[in-house]
Amino acid sequence: MKRLCSICARGGSKGVVGKNLREVDGKPLLAYSIEQAQKSGLFDAIAFSSDSDDILNAARDAGVKYLIKRPAELATDTAAKIPVIRHCAEEAEKMSGIRFDTFVDLDCTSPLRDVQDIINAVEMLEAGGCDNVITGMPARRSPYFNLVELKDGFVELSKKLDLPVVRRQDAPQCYDLNASIYVWNRESFFHSQSLFTGKTKIYVMPEERSLDIDTQFDFEIVTSLLRKKNEAR
Repeated sequence: MKRLCSICARGGSKGVVGKNLREVDGKPLLAYSIEQAQKSGLFDAIAFSSDSDDILNAARDAGVKYLIKRPAELATDTAAKIPVIRHCAEEAEKMSGIRFDTFVDLDCTSPLRDVQDIINAVEMLEAGGCDNVITGMPARRSPYFNLVELKDGFVELSKKLDLPVVRRQDAPQCYDLNASIYVWNRESFFHSQSLFTGKTKIYVMPEERSLDIDTQFDFEIVTSLLRKKNEAR
């Protein structure tokens, strides 16, 4: 079983400018995901994709061998994530000469994951019975109870059941995706047109390991938690 880990980071982030290179407790944010991939011991290759030479140089400094320059059309504000990961994987196969069976993508902006989370998500996929595995945490809001949407100018519950839910605890379990770990088998990775295939499983992580950096506020919270995590080691 051959496994590839891809890590993708665009240079033109808007929500938090330059976030992937910003130092957190003495090292750039992107280094955390690289180190977690290395420490897992799972991967035959780790590849890093970016349109930014500065980011690729930082990835090289962190020990990544396969550096993939992302084409301009995959580095726009509207570029979808999966084509970027596929491009990285295709280039990594050419560079390494390895035909991978399992593909794992780690998001730089979700550095609070544990190494064991990566191992567990891969084991869930390779145990069989699914095409891919995504990660998430128990949702803080339920579409059956306290999540609403606008319809014709008025709000209503996003999802309704025949019998109304009067307690959040009685609602069907829902999850917030945390953009931390994505795992695919080869067939699904190269041929599925959607992240959700009908045979997609979720690996559930706790909230304290599920924060994703989209804003400056997120960055400050994650920075604080990473420092505490490092101090506890």
